[in-house]
Amino acid sequence: MRGTAMNPWQEIKLDDYEIHMSLDSVKQLQTMNSMMKEQFEAYPVTTAMVLGIAGGNGLEHVDTAKYDAVYGVDINADYLEAVEKRYSALRGVLRTIRLDLINDYAELPRAELIIANLLIEYIGYPVFQKAVKQADPKYVSCGIQINTDEKSWVSDSPYLHAFDRLDEVHHQMEEKELESAMNKIGYSKILQVRKDLPNGKALVRLDFQKDA
Repeated sequence: MRGTAMNPWQEIKLDDYEIHMSLDSVKQLQTMNSMMKEQFEAYPVTTAMVLGIAGGNGLEHVDTAKYDAVYGVDINADYLEAVEKRYSALRGVLRTIRLDLINDYAELPRAELIIANLLIEYIGYPVFQKAVKQADPKYVSCGIQINTDEKSWVSDSPYLHAFDRLDEVHHQMEEKELESAMNKIGYSKILQVRKDLPNGKALVRLDFQKDA
């Protein structure tokens, strides 16, 4: 890891993250789970890569008859350890990779599908572009959070202060900006779906296909 400051995601406990995300007032864990089922099933691919896999939410939807390899990438080693324990039934297909995407994106393997939900917010468009070009997928499916009010981008909860340092790395997402960033590296939008959340927020799924 370059530099001396630890990435905030290396300090957030998985329990704090998952409990906060699953609260009735937030409901992002549940919404992302159903979104990932659709993402894994959507395209005729045999390899996929989940960037920012956290605790592996959604991996139960991986069809081992369809997928030869699913890469789970995250900066937090504790998250990846939890993923391997929780989804031991995917052994042989699931391959976890501890990686700091900002500095080490060039180490990513190739995959036909990239899934990146609530990830681009923390690395920015330029780094995401580099990661996509490195993995060279045919399809990219992104879930981004859109604020539909003027409140904080982190939903209020008893676990709010676990995320205090995320302001250091957070980038506000916009659908048009993401589409523009993907167009610049040769990908065109093929799907846009919005799922409203509590607290004046929404998850927007944007899928892209590599230009012929």
